[in-house]
Amino acid sequence: MKQILLVLMETYRRQVKSWSFILLVISPFIFIFISFGFGYLSSTFGESSSDQIAIVSTNKKIAKQLRYDKDEITLKYHSQKSARNALTKEKIKGYLVVNQKDSQLVARYVGKEKLSTTQKSNFQQILQANQQSLNVQKAQLTQGQLKALARQSILEQQVSKKGVSDETIKTISFTITIFLMYFILITYTTTVAQDIASEKGTKIMEMVFSSMPAQRYFYGKILGTFAVIATHLLIYLIGGGAMYLILPKLETSKKMFAEYNTMIGKVVSNLLSINLIYVLLGVIIFTILAALCGALVVRPEDTSKAVQPVIYVVLVGFVGSLVFGQNANNVIVKVASFIPFISSFFMPMRLIYSNVSLIQVGSSLLILLAATFGLAMYVGRLYSGLILQTDDVGIINSFKRASKIK
Repeated sequence: MKQILLVLMETYRRQVKSWSFILLVISPFIFIFISFGFGYLSSTFGESSSDQIAIVSTNKKIAKQLRYDKDEITLKYHSQKSARNALTKEKIKGYLVVNQKDSQLVARYVGKEKLSTTQKSNFQQILQANQQSLNVQKAQLTQGQLKALARQSILEQQVSKKGVSDETIKTISFTITIFLMYFILITYTTTVAQDIASEKGTKIMEMVFSSMPAQRYFYGKILGTFAVIATHLLIYLIGGGAMYLILPKLETSKKMFAEYNTMIGKVVSNLLSINLIYVLLGVIIFTILAALCGALVVRPEDTSKAVQPVIYVVLVGFVGSLVFGQNANNVIVKVASFIPFISSFFMPMRLIYSNVSLIQVGSSLLILLAATFGLAMYVGRLYSGLILQTDDVGIINSFKRASKIK
């Protein structure tokens, strides 16, 4: 056990200290902070005077009402001429002239582009409210008549669900789960295979195997790699938790978190469930398979070819889960959720989209665990026969030789 721990610690230390691992871990956080930084700068400095609309009216009361947004609308220009000059110099993007002719409000907009739907709607509502007041004054109606005219229809709504639908939450949870699996597997399967291939045929490995069994060395390598992946996920978990606490307090993201807080909580609960066990077990079994592929080649530059079968299996699980999507009750999905390797993609889909019995989940996990331990023991017995081969006889012949040596 001590020998396995030594190999585990050495593998872990070497990979965690590498620049590739550090950049891989921090790159998502850098991207998120840059995105929020640009969003903050845009919200702070992006609103310039050239994006404003000027209100020109001799009626100061109406002009103030029309300035419903102080950032988008300005009352700086008091005449049509000054507003026209400002538009020519691109200090504003347009101006709205409001005049009253015979108890009727007339508004005319001049600008470089049309008013947005929201802006046009807001202006019309304000103008219509003032026009209604003018109409009442001119008609000289009694209080009873005013009340009758002011009577409005009633629109009632009965909403059974609030916020984002459960189906949307399930889709988001499923998408994050399978993309996380795909990202980790594509990244680390190639890394593990290259690491194993780089050690093959060296004198150092002969010295190592003279002092400890190759099987224990292999277990140490796999456990060390898994520790690296676990560290990677733990950093994301801690970083995600920190952002979950900090971002709701920032001005740029406060509104979004207030609106989608319930949805975010449900998505997180779906991720931090038994689905995480499937992710971890899937990573382990694919890592072992990638190590086998890396040990089958003689030159490290051939690793990409040797690891292709692993990538194909990953793609089958990833693409298959995307194709079937929300159809979790499909027969193919049910069968695939019990097949080792791809069950890590399909069973989380069933857990998110449908009700799966504990017996089915337990059976799927036991099959996946048995396959993982069985593959680890099998590759461990082959490892010395694979790693010490230096003849370039091809992947299949290398495997046959190692099978005879064990």
